[in-house]
Amino acid sequence: MHPILKQLTRDVPFTGNLKSDIRLFLTANNCPKTAGHCIDVGNEARRVAILFHADADAAETAGWLHDISAVFPNHERIAVARELEIEVLPEEEAFPMIIHQKISKAMARDIFRITDTEILDAVGCHTTLRRGSTLLDQVLFVADKIAWDQSGEPPYIRELLRSLDKSPAHGAFAYINYLWERRETLKVVHPWLKEAYEELKGKVMVQ
Repeated sequence: MHPILKQLTRDVPFTGNLKSDIRLFLTANNCPKTAGHCIDVGNEARRVAILFHADADAAETAGWLHDISAVFPNHERIAVARELEIEVLPEEEAFPMIIHQKISKAMARDIFRITDTEILDAVGCHTTLRRGSTLLDQVLFVADKIAWDQSGEPPYIRELLRSLDKSPAHGAFAYINYLWERRETLKVVHPWLKEAYEELKGKVMVQ
């Protein structure tokens, strides 16, 4: 394990139960709110997965793991990504919050020993989605947007839930389209988001 990750685990009494260990890890690293959010997203991901016959255990696991990189504050994330030999795109350097999805993927693999590539890939694109997204990617993506970690009702939530009645792809597109219509106000437009928008638009508009 890379030393930058190993130092985060020194005071964590891991139990071997993944859900408990993620909560312990985040709490020990001063992120109790994130711990609650990760559990909530795991619950929501399981619910959505069951509705659409996806792997519910994998979805829940991905939900627990998706924001574990919150232990690194925004101003450290680009340096951390480079330490972990993660590719940093110009848009991520300009807006470091976005790269947390890639850091969470690396942490899920190296700290929590996740080897399932579908789970890791879903964690790694849960903020932006990606071209060629899998059902699991889409389930985690929409679950994170439904169980959001801000106060009040998300401004996109009604359209997302209405669209989710059709499929996770429709739900994912509803959220991405919400952002796309406001892209001039965004700090950056991540290329993965743009690619997901273009691909999903072509799919959901013909259904």
